[in-house]
Amino acid sequence: MTSLLQILLLIIDVLWFIVIIHIIMSWLINFQVLNLRQPLVAQIWDGLNQLLEPIYGRIRQVLPAMGGLDLAPLVLLVGLYALQIVIRNNMYAF
Repeated sequence: MTSLLQILLLIIDVLWFIVIIHIIMSWLINFQVLNLRQPLVAQIWDGLNQLLEPIYGRIRQVLPAMGGLDLAPLVLLVGLYALQIVIRNNMYAF
C-alpha cells in the first residue's frame, strides 16, 4: 500500500509542476515574451490547456466571479498541496 501512495505522491508532484509551467507560460504569453504563432509554443500551450482545462473548469464552477482574475490555478495548487500533506501524514497508517 505504501508503494501505491508513493506513486500517487509522484503523480501529484508532476501535476504540480505542470500547473506551475502553465501559469508561467500564461504570464509570458500575456507579456508578449512568448508568441503563440511559433509552432512549438502553440503546441505546448494547447497541450497544457487540454490537460488542465477540465480541472480548472470544475474549480471555476465553484468559485465566484472575480472580475477577470482567474484563481483556479491557485486553488488547484493549494488543493494538491493539502492532498500531499494528508497522504504523507497517513501513509504509514496502512
